[in-house]
Amino acid sequence: MANPYLAGFESKSDILAASEKFWNPDKTRFWQSVDVPLVIGKREGYVLTDVNGHELIDVHLNGGTYNLGHRNPDVIAALTDALQYFDIGNHHFPSPSRTALAVKLLKLSGKPFERVAYATSGSEAIDLAIKSARYATKRRRIISIRKAYHGHTGLAVATGDERFSQLFLADRPEEFVQAPFNDLDAMQAALKAEPTAAVIMETIPATYGFPLPASGYLAEIRRMCDETGTLYIADEVQTGLMRSGALWAVSRQDVRPDILVTSKGLGGGIYPFGALLLTKQASGWLEQDGFAHMSTFSGSEVGCYVANAVLDLTTRPETVANVQAIIARFATGLAGIHSRHADWFVGIRQEGLIIGLEFATAEGAKPVMRELYRRGVWAIFSTLDPRVLQFKPGLLLQSGQVDDILQRLEDAITASSPF
Repeated sequence: MANPYLAGFESKSDILAASEKFWNPDKTRFWQSVDVPLVIGKREGYVLTDVNGHELIDVHLNGGTYNLGHRNPDVIAALTDALQYFDIGNHHFPSPSRTALAVKLLKLSGKPFERVAYATSGSEAIDLAIKSARYATKRRRIISIRKAYHGHTGLAVATGDERFSQLFLADRPEEFVQAPFNDLDAMQAALKAEPTAAVIMETIPATYGFPLPASGYLAEIRRMCDETGTLYIADEVQTGLMRSGALWAVSRQDVRPDILVTSKGLGGGIYPFGALLLTKQASGWLEQDGFAHMSTFSGSEVGCYVANAVLDLTTRPETVANVQAIIARFATGLAGIHSRHADWFVGIRQEGLIIGLEFATAEGAKPVMRELYRRGVWAIFSTLDPRVLQFKPGLLLQSGQVDDILQRLEDAITASSPF
């Protein structure tokens, strides 16, 4: 029987050569240049296996896509069961599964949300969030955070870092303005400069290396938005679904946004899925013209079954208790490693299982990433601040796995240290 992980190719070297030629030459070359020539074959739980056999514990999780692990059997069962009866459905018509998922999301999240809209990805959901805010306020201007990342589609990419927006001629300073993170004076000046439809914020900016919001920062932005008639969009694509220790990280800041966006982990790594939680004001276009935004695959019926199972698994008491236990175990373990390697490993940014590890040089996370890869752990550097290693453990890890990861991390830090 042919190896299903090779998809007809003879070897890993053949895959890499074809990938460089026919798929994405720059990205393919990049990973080889930093000694991470990963071509994923078997994947199960939190373990990835390269097609050549190298095993890796995954603490990258594709930004939280695999919060519940790769190929979680309960999530696969939900999809398999749904496929006995359903397909994607028809986005024009009411659907029991689509409506039931909306009810569950609203019940779990509470006020002020009143309606749910669906998307196929975080980027698409961000686009719809911006359109919803513009409809509600009759304003065009959007304020985001410098070094933000909200995706790569048309409106989403315009809110992000110039590395991506300028490449596709999407930087439009008359409509998309940025303020530095944790700078209330800059945000206030931006809001007062002219009427604004929305402030869009990752609760903890992921691609920027998870800098944590200062005490009261997000609450004060909420107040400024209220004062200026501006909507607050919380991007929880990477920080939601219990990663912070709460279902939504923004709730730990005692902030209630007008729009909350979730995706990635909502599909359990099995089905592409995104959702927006909307206040009555933010969902106004749904009352006026429900055909104003259409997306054939959004709110897919089989996808709704997957997302429903993900929410059940994520919020069950056993998962919540496990998350709290491993949060504490990582906090203690990382503090110990930091105390022993403080000249190289200079800082820890942790909010639950949202963790950024800071190193002493401008691209310090890259050599640590390489040494972790050699030792069988996959974690990724922060694209917009490569001093910081993104470290995103899964929700269902067990205590022994946590200890194993921490030991491999310390070994990698020791091996990579220039001091």
